[in-house]
Amino acid sequence: MTELKKNIDYHSTMRKLATSYPVLNEVIINIVFWVISFVLMSVIIFFARHSIIAAFQISVHLKLWPYVLDSAIMGIMFGGIMGVVDYYFHKKIFQDISVGKIILLKAILSLVILLLVFIIRRYVLFNLVEAPVIHNERQMNSSIIWIELFEIMLIYTAFMSVVLSFMKEVNKKFGPGILVPLLLGQYRKPKEQERIFMFMDLKSSTSIAETIGHSKYSSFIRDAFIDINKVLADYNAEVYQYVGDEIVISWRTEEGLKDAACVNFFFACEKQLKSRERYYKEQYGMVPSFKASLHIGKVIAVEIGEVKRDIAYHGDTLNTASRIQSMCNEFHKKLLVSDAMVETGILDNKFKTEHLGNVILKGKTIPVGIISIES
Repeated sequence: MTELKKNIDYHSTMRKLATSYPVLNEVIINIVFWVISFVLMSVIIFFARHSIIAAFQISVHLKLWPYVLDSAIMGIMFGGIMGVVDYYFHKKIFQDISVGKIILLKAILSLVILLLVFIIRRYVLFNLVEAPVIHNERQMNSSIIWIELFEIMLIYTAFMSVVLSFMKEVNKKFGPGILVPLLLGQYRKPKEQERIFMFMDLKSSTSIAETIGHSKYSSFIRDAFIDINKVLADYNAEVYQYVGDEIVISWRTEEGLKDAACVNFFFACEKQLKSRERYYKEQYGMVPSFKASLHIGKVIAVEIGEVKRDIAYHGDTLNTASRIQSMCNEFHKKLLVSDAMVETGILDNKFKTEHLGNVILKGKTIPVGIISIES
């Protein structure tokens, strides 16, 4: 239980940081990564220099800590600037240009920033940190040495930038707070969790696709999911997966129940889509509308797959939530919840509800109470 609690706290903290303070999150990630990277590089260079000095019996006494200190400062400067640049360029510029141009622009920006930071290291940090503890400053401050050092840093930074980009893409795939537990193998063995799941499905998807065409329909779905994603942070919601025109949302129990966040999320999505009504009608001639279900229960979280890895949730909770969502058309309702959700008390005097009776869902033998919710 203690280990599970730690995982939950870490995951929740990282997700809140990523969603509530995206710029700060990006800056922290970059600073931590580049401080570790530059310090590692400085240690390697220190021992390489030390071995050369010893081999040629040069009278220079080196100490490790100045290398580590100015490399850490460089990492903070380079990481901080790159974090801000990454966030705002992806937010404002990189969204509408090709991947090739993104790589080229980022390479140029990284080179300019690295050159700036390197100049600060040579003419400021070296004099303040390294020079006072080096007996033969003139020899160590040779232009040839600094040129070679910059070449090493350029190659090293280019390689580590690829590593960082890969880590960010993996983090986007699994969501904030999952990468570290995944690397530590904490999902290799099944773990039981209690979660809330919402299955949101586009209404009249088949007829919409036939009306506007499959290519335009794909853009229609993409825009709708982008709008839904904009609401996630305000209600502590996580995207579990996208399946065609369906999106599966999940909450940790305490976060989903707090202030009825899991229910209010659906109506917030409706409001968000409605606020963009003019755009959708101009582009597609219609506004997306979703039907949804909510259910709470135990699931098993586990890492699955070999060729393609993923974190999956298994259990009857997901099957029940999916089956309840399939009843929306039959009852002509847009949001249905299970009686298990009602038993949590989050609906008391907060929403207009209607009990639709106990229903035997497809593939099940035990009836489930279904309730309709209106805003």
